[in-house]
Amino acid sequence: MLNPNKFIKSVPHALRGIISLIKNDNNFRIHLLAVVVVIISGIWIEFTESEWLAVIITMGIVLSLEAMNTAIETIIDLVSPEYHDLAKKTKDVAAGAVLLFVFAALGVASVIIWNHFVSS
Repeated sequence: MLNPNKFIKSVPHALRGIISLIKNDNNFRIHLLAVVVVIISGIWIEFTESEWLAVIITMGIVLSLEAMNTAIETIIDLVSPEYHDLAKKTKDVAAGAVLLFVFAALGVASVIIWNHFVSS
C-alpha cells in the first residue's frame, strides 16, 4: 500500500544529496551554471512554451545523470579504493553517459536557438 509518510520522510534525505552535489561536485556546479545560462537565454530569446518544456526536461535529465554518475563513482570508490581496471571502466562509462546526453542537450539548445535567430 502507498505510504505518503515514507515519501515525506525521504525528502530531507534527497535534499541533503542535492546540497552535497552542489557543495562537493565540480561537474554538477558546471551543469548548474549552464542551467542558469540557458534560463537567462530563454527569457531573453523568449522561448515558447514547448521550447521551455524541451529545455526543462533536458536540463533535468543532465542534472539527474550527473547525480547518478556521482553516486556510481562514490560507490566504486567505497568498494574498490585501490585502482582496478573494472572500477575505472565503470566510472568512465558512467561519465560517458552524462557526456552523451550533454551532446543531446546541446543539440536541443542549438535547434531552439537557431530557429529563433533564423526566424528573426
